[in-house]
Amino acid sequence: MVTTIPQTPNTPIQSVLIVGNYCHDVLLQGGAVVAETLGGAASFISNVLTGLSVSFHLTSKVGVDFKYPVNHDPIVVPTSKTTVFHAYFDQGYSENAHQDRVLKRVEVCDPINPSDLPDRKFDFGMAVGVGGEILPETLERMVEICDAVFVDIQALIRSFHENGTVKLVRLKESGFYHLLPRLKFLKASSDEALFMEVEEVRQWCCVVVTHGKDGCEVYWKDGEMKIAPFGANQIDPTGAGDSFLGGFVGGLVHGLVVPDAALVGNFFGSLTVAHIGLPKFDLRLLQRIKEEVQTRKVQGTCWLERRDDEVSFTKPAGHDEFHASLSSSKLVSAECRRDLPRSPGSVEQVIRPQYKGQQKFLLNSVYDKSN
Repeated sequence: MVTTIPQTPNTPIQSVLIVGNYCHDVLLQGGAVVAETLGGAASFISNVLTGLSVSFHLTSKVGVDFKYPVNHDPIVVPTSKTTVFHAYFDQGYSENAHQDRVLKRVEVCDPINPSDLPDRKFDFGMAVGVGGEILPETLERMVEICDAVFVDIQALIRSFHENGTVKLVRLKESGFYHLLPRLKFLKASSDEALFMEVEEVRQWCCVVVTHGKDGCEVYWKDGEMKIAPFGANQIDPTGAGDSFLGGFVGGLVHGLVVPDAALVGNFFGSLTVAHIGLPKFDLRLLQRIKEEVQTRKVQGTCWLERRDDEVSFTKPAGHDEFHASLSSSKLVSAECRRDLPRSPGSVEQVIRPQYKGQQKFLLNSVYDKSN
């Protein structure tokens, strides 16, 4: 089943298709369960787009054991279980000398087939699988029905050991490489970018590499740029990369040029790491952000209609001021957070009492992590 956000006078007319399964996420540290939350890139992205009043359809599959109330009903597979990931945060240090998590897929739901997608056209498509649910033929169908397709590379290069631990394969060996010229944007974390040749891929589609606390870099055929980060009080890195992609696409839907939209992506990534699991955004903060975005948007011109890369990728006048305004919005929100209601569409999650409010995952970790 696919649902959509009801149209309101403030809802953009551009439509977005999100494709990726909901998951059950279990966060563990020191052998104990810290939290059990709704997971999957689709949940984090839809949370951001809802906050930005962006209309979208969501195609996701779950099993009969799916236990979270959501605003966008998934396809329930009666013969399957919901995909489950266990994230272990006490497995030592990675090669980059920062504490990292070990991610294991312990249950897997059915993949999303081309026939599961809606039979209609979309302005934007987002392929955001986390458990191997995006098939090459499904991505090809998305290219056919969406004017611009955005892909998180984890949907293409994730593979799994026999014990369920996530491993990455090179993009050229993923079975998706031939589709790159038909994509608009490919997003990767700095670790994931090591599994592709950025200089080669940027000749076919725009590449966005996220660097966690250091912001992101945007590469296109004829240039590249760095986009500044936002300060973050990191508690849990889960979903930060997904929220970045949601903010990035949300900014483009609202008419921002690429550099400004990437700032919105960095902003939502920084908000997400301050929460355990799926974040609950302050409603007043969301309203301030939407007002800032409306002020910045290119009047009367949809991003999809601007074919000149030099215009779309050039930092416009006032870019630094836009960054400062977003930063200011976060500071103002923090001062009055106690009185704020939760964001629409947020779901309940189980957080063990002994961990509430404690920065258990902060220790030098990079916050650019997806599901």
